Amino acid sequence: MKWMISILILMTACAAESPMNDVLTPDPDEVPGQYRYLSLGDSYTIGESVAPEERWSVILTELLRKSNITIANPEIIAQTGWTTADLMEGIKSRNPKGPYNLVSVLIGVNNQYRGQSIERYRTELRELLQQAIGFAGGNIERVFMLSTPDWGVTPFAKGSDQAKIAGEIDAFNAVAQEECKKLGILFIDITPLSRTARNDVSLVAKDGLHFSGKMYRQWAEFALPTVQNRLTK
Repeated sequence: MKWMISILILMTACAAESPMNDVLTPDPDEVPGQYRYLSLGDSYTIGESVAPEERWSVILTELLRKSNITIANPEIIAQTGWTTADLMEGIKSRNPKGPYNLVSVLIGVNNQYRGQSIERYRTELRELLQQAIGFAGGNIERVFMLSTPDWGVTPFAKGSDQAKIAGEIDAFNAVAQEECKKLGILFIDITPLSRTARNDVSLVAKDGLHFSGKMYRQWAEFALPTVQNRLTK
């Protein structure tokens, strides 16, 4: 397990230095009447080990356009290794300017991996969700959260206590779902989809730890009907 921790720490450090994993993507050119999308998260949102066009929020944008929704490329604030506290700092540094027509949140895996408490996660996530609502101009219908996927099914986790990882991921997701429900925010559970990677290596990225563009497309397709419905109300 020590060697796995060392590799993950090394990957996180490299990601922080690499231009491929910057805190944000450039602001898209704004077009009058075009929807704006802010995507907040960690390695799963920035798309560690996949091409920019394979990020799940970029794929979701592509699918929305095919559904005749005029939407700009997502503004992404995310970085590999980020916890809820790190994401709050990233938002503070970037200071995105709303209102956005769509705001997504995907955060929690690094809280779990670092052994942080559920109570801390709940408190910090609550603040992040409130911020997300603010970025959406107070329109709760335009905010949604994806559940944390289960990294325990990846080759990287081989030899670790995968049942323990799954149980902890489920516990963090239960908190996320509770907090979203309190605020009336849409919670989309993609964790079962992530667990199908246990028997399909094509759903895992080349680093053996994160997920592939093929998996991210599944998440985007799963989220599409509900998100589309919210945008067209």
